[in-house]
Amino acid sequence: MAARDLQERIKKLIVDRRLPSGAPLPTEPELMEFLGASRNSVREALKALQAMGIVEIRHGFGTYVGPMSLAPMVEGLAFRTLAGHHRGEDSLLQLLELREAMEAGLVSRLAGRLPEADLTELAALVDRMEERAAQGAGLTETDRAFHAMLYRGLDNVLLSEVLEAFWDAFHRVQRDLVEVAEEPRVTCHRHREILDAVRSGDSIRAEKAIRDHFGNIRARLSAAVMTRPQDPRTHHNERV
Repeated sequence: MAARDLQERIKKLIVDRRLPSGAPLPTEPELMEFLGASRNSVREALKALQAMGIVEIRHGFGTYVGPMSLAPMVEGLAFRTLAGHHRGEDSLLQLLELREAMEAGLVSRLAGRLPEADLTELAALVDRMEERAAQGAGLTETDRAFHAMLYRGLDNVLLSEVLEAFWDAFHRVQRDLVEVAEEPRVTCHRHREILDAVRSGDSIRAEKAIRDHFGNIRARLSAAVMTRPQDPRTHHNERV
């Protein structure tokens, strides 16, 4: 039986039995009998599924349904962006554009619809951002928390996880590739404007605020990439 077929049958077993994350899977001998496959074939299928986060192999304890997180997607997206950059592609800017397209398309749905508790929490995050900026501290974590909190209002767990995955991949690669100049006062202002626009209920203003925010990031990122010393050993047309 093909390895892919075994993987699909194990996935179907999880779905059919409605097993949640952390639930134990049948033992290895039971899977061998159920699938009609050899021990090695079952183990290889489980290893492949573990790499996807679908199962978790706990040596000495058994195999369990995995967390099914988006971590493998983050790894793949980060590596693709990194490899593309070293081939001379604007892959980091492309990833930023993807984030912008998603957020700009979603923020208008939030305008005027967030509960007061969420708006209060967002305001506290912007206040904290301004305090850290005044102290000369980094804004990365408060920035991330603001965006995560903002889209939590859509009450879509999968969407929130996808946005977090894009955020994580972008910032991980950006840290490895280029040093982007900080503009703490501008960053704080942009987030304050996003908050005010969402609170006002003006969906057009909210979308513009998001696009202005990403436009500022794009400008700084483009400047950093342009001024980054080029490695003379890099051949942009070389295939890897």
